[in-house]
Order: sequence, then structure tokens, then C-alpha cells
Amino acid sequence: MSVLDLARPEIRTLQPYSSARMEAGGGQIMLNANESAWEPAGAFGFGCNRYPDPQPQPLLQALATLYGVRREQLFVGRGSDEAIDLLVRAFCRAGQDAILVQPPTFGMYAVSARIQHAAVIEVPLTQDFQLDVAALLAALTPAVKLVFLCSPNNPSGSSIPRQDIERVAQALAGKAVLVVDEAYVEFSDQRSVADLLDRYEHLAVLRTLSKAWALAGARIGSLLANAEIIALIRRIMPPYPLPLPCVAAALAALSSSGQVLARDHIAIVREQRAVMSEALMKVPGVRGVLPSDANFLAVRFDDAGEVYRRWLQAGIVVRDIRRYPGLQDALRITLGTPEENARLLAVLNEGRA
Repeated sequence: MSVLDLARPEIRTLQPYSSARMEAGGGQIMLNANESAWEPAGAFGFGCNRYPDPQPQPLLQALATLYGVRREQLFVGRGSDEAIDLLVRAFCRAGQDAILVQPPTFGMYAVSARIQHAAVIEVPLTQDFQLDVAALLAALTPAVKLVFLCSPNNPSGSSIPRQDIERVAQALAGKAVLVVDEAYVEFSDQRSVADLLDRYEHLAVLRTLSKAWALAGARIGSLLANAEIIALIRRIMPPYPLPLPCVAAALAALSSSGQVLARDHIAIVREQRAVMSEALMKVPGVRGVLPSDANFLAVRFDDAGEVYRRWLQAGIVVRDIRRYPGLQDALRITLGTPEENARLLAVLNEGRA
């Protein structure tokens, strides 16, 4: 059985849109795409009057090297959100198929499924926000085509042990695609499971440059998967998903000097994570700080609403996650610079002496 047998048959046979840039490129006089012959004002030399390469080879190579995969195992799009949406559209028939998620977790899996009119099966994490493998496997039905695991998880911050991910992958063979979202893996001691792609043809991994690589505004996300899955996703991707300035920003961030800078900042975040966790636990009114492998902390309060309002009045914005199951008393705090973190603590401690 091929992993493509899990995909929608109409997508497997779809004739993809063939853009002008795909059909012909590299010429000296480009008259095939109805573009302007003149660059716009303020284009900074990007050549923005021309449509970009849908999957630019320099960026594919840089990301393939970074993630330890082959270029044919890599799709690059507008953040991980686009890859999630394309996976759901490729594998889930409207009104028939389903995805499986473990709340509390990243909300876009369910949003993309519901837009596609695919069902969402939920298997909650345990009370300490760990994956319940047995419950997950028991909840599988023939309708489930995609199983999403977020590791480290958003919003709790916990990682899924590698052996649990492999256990799920083994159980899903021939049944569903396992999608492991590693948006925060750079901040964790646990390494990526991308090295398992050649072992499990139904495994897919989501990566992003938004977090550790400081490119949230550029919207560069990657899907790592079996070459057949990548080819399928490229059938239904938008004609030109990657704007030229965003590609240039990504290549700069992935340069030798950019990688040194990113790793310096990751080290600061990891250090601040320990510092802030310890400091927050000493503040009256803090019930607990969840263990985190990400660049944020989920913190429980006696009165999370009052703390949220106090920080907001001081110009400090954190994420209210009280709507998530098991986190009705919690706020999610992204780790900022040491100075920003110190200010957050100072506001929290005001009037508590």
C-alpha cells in the first residue's frame, strides 16, 4: 500500500495549475506571464515586478541542509498554517473524513479541518499534559486520515517522548498520516523526528522559521515528508506562495552569520525560561508554572483575569489561554528579552510586598 492511497482520489489525479514561471524561466526577455517590465518604486532590487519561483532552489537547499532532509522531501509555504491547510485538503474528503487532535493544542488543525468540512476527533492530553497513546489509538476510526501531534505542545509547552511518537507512527501505518508539528523544537532538548521520514512513509513533520529564526513576519514554514506526499501537496499549492522579499529574508537568516545569531538568541531564551520559571513560582498568587520545552511558559494564577488586566494596563500583552481545557486559570507568557521579562515580573510584584 502506498501512502497516497490515503489521499483523496480526485487530488491524486488532479491536473495541477501550471504557472508561467513553472513552464519557462531563466530567459533574458520575459514576456510569458503578463508582468510589468518595470520594477516598482522602493522594490529594493528584489525584482518584484516578476512572479517568484514557486519553490526557490536556494531556499529549498538551505532548509534541506538545516533540517537534514532531501529537497524532494521538502515543501516551503506561507508558514506552517499553509502546510496544515494543504494536508487537510489533500487527504480529507468533505463530510466523510476526519482528523485526530489532542487538546489543548494548536487551534489551526481543527480550524483547517472544519473549513474543509472534515470531522475533528479529540483525545485530550492527560492531566499533566502528556500524550495518552492508548487512548489515541483506541479513538482511531477508518475516517481518520490525519493525526496531529504538537511537540513541544502549544499552549502547554510539553514535548512528546520520541518513543511515543514512534509507537503512534507504527500503529498508523496504512491507516493515516502522522503529522508532527515541531514549531518549537529548537528550544527543546529533544531532537526532531525528521530522521524517521525514510522509515515511515506516512510521517510528516512541520517546521517554521517564525519562532527560533525570528521570521514570523516573513511567513516561511516547511513540510517535511515522503517525496510522494510532497509531490501531492505541490499539486494543490497556490501558484506563487513565496514572495521574493520573504525568500531573501529567509536566506539571510539561514546564512552562517544568521545561524550564529539565531543560536545565540535560542540560548538566551532557554536561560530565561529557567530564570522566569523559578522567579514566577515565588510570586504570591501564582499556582504553578507548567514545564516547558518551548519559548513560552504556561502559568497558573489564583486570578488570571486580574493579572492579565494588570499587565495590559502596563503595556504588556500575554496570551489568555483560559478557554483551553485544563488551563482555565492560566496565561501563556512568551519569553522576551531579559529586560522585558524583568519588567513583566516587576509589574506582577507591584503592591504584593
